[in-house]
Order: sequence, then structure tokens, then C-alpha cells
Amino acid sequence: MYRSKGCDVLLKISMTALVWVMLLASGVSRSQAGPITFSSALPVATGEFILREQVVVLRSTDDPGPEDRDLRVLAVPSVLAYGVTRDLALFGIVPYLDKTRLTTEGGQRRRRGDSGLGDAIVLGRYTIYSRDRLGETRRLAPFVGLKLPTGEDNATDSFGRLDQPLQLGSGSWDPIVGTSFSWQTFDWEFDSAVQYRFNNTANNFEFGDQARLDLSFQYRLWPRELGTGVPAFFYGVLESNLISAGKNEEGGISKPDSGGTTWFLAPGLQYVTRRVVLEVIVQIPAVQDLNGLALKNDYIVSTGFRVNF
Repeated sequence: MYRSKGCDVLLKISMTALVWVMLLASGVSRSQAGPITFSSALPVATGEFILREQVVVLRSTDDPGPEDRDLRVLAVPSVLAYGVTRDLALFGIVPYLDKTRLTTEGGQRRRRGDSGLGDAIVLGRYTIYSRDRLGETRRLAPFVGLKLPTGEDNATDSFGRLDQPLQLGSGSWDPIVGTSFSWQTFDWEFDSAVQYRFNNTANNFEFGDQARLDLSFQYRLWPRELGTGVPAFFYGVLESNLISAGKNEEGGISKPDSGGTTWFLAPGLQYVTRRVVLEVIVQIPAVQDLNGLALKNDYIVSTGFRVNF
């Protein structure tokens, strides 16, 4: 029988979708590089929108158990951000999800899954510290948000009701808190963020709370020297994502094969123009200290664009 430990990788997709909301551009008319897998503290210009679209592919086949599980998740989040004031920005995200899990039961290969719109997220971010000098800027911005139960959370197939991790939504209202810091210069940018998500009970199931610590460094690879009339830039990106999830509970009973800690290292590239940013990154698990027989990640690949207008 499938164990609920597989939900941890789905939570990572969900949390990654959340932090995409916070990837921002500064200034009224120019896009910035910024981290790819977590939140930036750089502002959204007053009265300006940012649209972000990404395609994220997650694969998990490292199964220490006998079921030979193969989990595949495709996530396509649509994100819209709006700068209310210089310091206050609001965000919304609605993801499309396609989840498929293969298992071996009774000597036969079984495929289960679902696709459609997932849980939406709304949040606000406020800059509490800013320091601007010639050639550099620093920002510190806490944020709060809420995951809404908009995705289907009671889907069935020919085998019966889908396991909660395979549902498109959790059915719960989950608060999110965190803070982000950004330090940007002409040549490079450093970003860090901490974030915590309080997962609540729905459908007699509760995903473990999740905490994460993220770091990102972006360096301009081309042009090597800044000059007038340069329309675009290439940045090399290296990011670190440390994610810790508590054990899940079903019927008030803790699931021993769920939760744990994963550390991703993620190299990436960004192509930045005045209004548009194209980017790609690969998250590779360097450490996976998971509980029991929890399913481990192979990789997460993200590619997409954002445009400010």
C-alpha cells in the first residue's frame, strides 16, 4: 500500500510555487535578475504589474520500499504581482498541476494521478528596511500569506479515492510567514530568505509543517563591462534550498514514513532584458535525510519567463 511519505515532494512543489510569487523586478521600467527558486526582497514598482509563468518538472524514483514508486509532477504556476506603494506589494498565484504516481502492487504496475487547477495562494510583502547607494541597493521585507483550498481534494479513480498527496488540493487553509533580504549591485546580487508554512487538517489528514532557508547568488557573465546601449544581460545563478518538513498525520496518528530534511543545490542561467527575464534552473538533491521509507527526489527542473508592465 502507498505510504503518505510521498507527499513531501509534492509539498516542495507547492512551496516552490509559493516562492515564485516573490521573484520581483525593481525600478519602473527595467527587469532585474533575482533568485529563481525563492523570494527576493526587491520591490515591485508602484502601480506596476509583474506576470510570471513557469514550467516545473519534478521526478522522484529513489524508493527504498518494495513498491518501486515513480512519482512525476508537472506544475505550471501563473503569478501576478502588483506594487501598491513603494514598500507594499500584493501577489496571487494559481497553479496547474499534473500528478502521476506508478507503483507495483500484487506484481502489477498501477498508475494513479490527477490533473487540473491546484490550491491558490495570496500574500502581501512589506519593505521595512531599505538602503540605496550609488551602484547598490539593500532591502529587508517580511511577508505573510495564505494558501486557499481551491484545488480538488476528493478526486477518485477506478481504484477508489486518491491518496491525499495525489489530490490537486489539500482542502486546508494554511498560513505562511517569512522574510527576505536582497543585496544588489551592478555586477552581482545576493538574496536570502526564511519561510514557514503552518499546514492544517482537512479530510482527516494534515501535512507536516514546512520550514525553509534559501540562499542565491547571481553574477553577470555578459557583458563583462557595462556600457551605454547594452540591451540585455546574461547571469549565472547558484542557489541553495534547505527544506525541513514535519511528519504527516492521518486520523491524528503520525505517519512514520513522511517528513525529513532535504538540501538542494541549484545551478541556473538568466537572460535579462528591459522588460522580460528568461530563466532556467535545476535543483539537485545534495542531502536527503528523510524519515522511514520516504520517497526521495531525483531532480526538479524549472524554466520560464517573467515580464513587468
